[in-house]
Amino acid sequence: APQGRGLMSAALTARRLTKFYGDKLVFRDVSLELAPGRVLLVVGGNGAGKSTLLKILAGLLRPSEGRCDSAVPAERAAYLGHATFLYSRLTALDNLAFWARMYGFTPDEDRLQAALARVGLSRVGQERAGGFSRGMAQRLNLARVFLVEPQLLFLDEPGTGLDAASQEILRAEIAGLKARGAAVVWVSHDLAGDRALADQILALAGNRMAYCGPAADYVPGEVAC
Repeated sequence: APQGRGLMSAALTARRLTKFYGDKLVFRDVSLELAPGRVLLVVGGNGAGKSTLLKILAGLLRPSEGRCDSAVPAERAAYLGHATFLYSRLTALDNLAFWARMYGFTPDEDRLQAALARVGLSRVGQERAGGFSRGMAQRLNLARVFLVEPQLLFLDEPGTGLDAASQEILRAEIAGLKARGAAVVWVSHDLAGDRALADQILALAGNRMAYCGPAADYVPGEVAC
């Protein structure tokens, strides 16, 4: 059963989500409830619908059936997808300043520098993002997300392109957000590495939700829903 029911109000609730692309069924009857301070890990094989589900939960895509509700205001939610959404001709600091304004607050130099330091990019703040490696661009993208201190965070395989040290930075930041009461929905391709931070796991397989429950009880390949 989903975690958090009866203990605290849910940050995110989904009921019987179903998605078709034309006549093709992606998944059917996905339901979940995520409380503040909890991490939900979404797993499944290629083409299982993980990214599609994340976009629906984040309000970026409409479900074919069902509904999704969030108790978190839009300005306190953040989404990180496969694209970095960085401006290649702007410096790292200018990219962060732009996104800060998009979120409605005046960027403070110290705050921007602190965001870069959190992802290990302090030395390249004045360099254009277009010259960054995939890993560096992904770290700057993470800084953009963490800058707003979201209460609800959607992550689609955020470890893509990151080296081992950057992976640890990512996990430490997610642990910090969780400790501050943020809810996190995290699409992962590294169950073994990411599972320790998860409270719940939702597994997609065979066009359905094959498992939904405590992370500690999840057995890959087992159908339990």
